[in-house]
Amino acid sequence: MNEMTKEEEEVGSTLRELLSDAVTKTDTDALLLSGGLDTSIIAVLAIKAGRNKKAVTVSIAGTPAADPEYAKAIALRYHYEHHPISITEDEALAMLPEVIQAVRTFDPAIPNDLVIYVALKEAKKLGIDCVMTGDGADELFAGYSFMHELSHDDLNKYIRTIARTMHFSSNTLGPHLGVQIKQPYLDKGLVDFALDVNPDLKIKTVRGRIYGKWILRKAFEKELGAVAWRAKEPIEFGSGATMLRAVIRHKISDTEFATKKIEYGMEFMNKEHLFFYEIYKEVVGEVPKARGEKVCPLCKADLPGFHCNICGFSSPVENYI
Repeated sequence: MNEMTKEEEEVGSTLRELLSDAVTKTDTDALLLSGGLDTSIIAVLAIKAGRNKKAVTVSIAGTPAADPEYAKAIALRYHYEHHPISITEDEALAMLPEVIQAVRTFDPAIPNDLVIYVALKEAKKLGIDCVMTGDGADELFAGYSFMHELSHDDLNKYIRTIARTMHFSSNTLGPHLGVQIKQPYLDKGLVDFALDVNPDLKIKTVRGRIYGKWILRKAFEKELGAVAWRAKEPIEFGSGATMLRAVIRHKISDTEFATKKIEYGMEFMNKEHLFFYEIYKEVVGEVPKARGEKVCPLCKADLPGFHCNICGFSSPVENYI
């Protein structure tokens, strides 16, 4: 990659300092390590701060999951006691009711939640009571591909809006399983700094490829090497949990899907959404009726902001800005 400009060096240096401070004051037993950019940065800083020595990585057996190899490389390089956990398709499906009961949602993103749930459950078995996660980096530093299409003004407005309400499944699953969650990227000083970082330093096109979180990548390129430039993958892709979608889709015919949308009076986003809803009905119960003025157009529950905590409906990006 190209040499950094003076502005890039200054921002990168401040970012390293703030994130290092956030990790240093976060005393935890372990790290949930995907081997992606965000958790790998924390792995580096935690070791330098004398914090973590254990890391947990989850994948679905028999899938081309990329996380295990990346996480293994980071764990070996920085001398972590690495606990790679591989679960089968059947084990993953059998665990879905536990996950949905814990998060009390049928959001289509449940496969992501499943991976976090398995990791935290394993951490608890290992006697680990507190873990660090990489939550927040994508939101603050434009890691998601849809953010790359926004103008600078709109990107800043979007990030400032979501920064006020950021909540992650780990925040719900941790207390449910008796594991404390620490999120260095959500340290107030770092968040405040991130909100003022020039969008040009968050998103950059290099040799025809668009990189989100560019300044994070560049700031830790020396320690992470190729990992710093690993493409952004949702948790479910890196872990292989996305394969559950194909399995679920195969279980529900087109006719059944169309019939049940009418039966339940709900416009499900896809077959997985219906599948998760039926589990939700069984282990949680009926969707709570809205009591406020803002109502989710999909499940008719309260809509506290732009995102429904029950069904996962999200307003179009333009509503955030």
